[in-house]
Amino acid sequence: MMRYCLALDLKDDPALIAEYEQYHKKLQPAIEASIRDYGITEMEIYRIGNRLFMIMETDETFSFDVKAAADAANPKVQEWENLMWGYQQSLPMAKPGEKWMLMKEIFKM
Repeated sequence: MMRYCLALDLKDDPALIAEYEQYHKKLQPAIEASIRDYGITEMEIYRIGNRLFMIMETDETFSFDVKAAADAANPKVQEWENLMWGYQQSLPMAKPGEKWMLMKEIFKM
């Protein structure tokens, strides 16, 4: 098992943040399948203010490149990503088009 931690910001608007959270309380089955089918065994998202923190646990089959290619070819995932981008914004240090950014582990006990 591998664990990855990623971060992303939401637009700093309480109404949009509330809507974003509602979408994640009733995740579409096709979106959940697209996550599980590519080796992600657990996923959690936490929020403080407008900052999101995601923890992903994956099996040995997981690959960011394979997942990205599958997502790009899946119309349901693209529809979801476009919808979510209405609520999200890149981190200040992100490159153009970069969304969730992989975080560097700096401590483990």
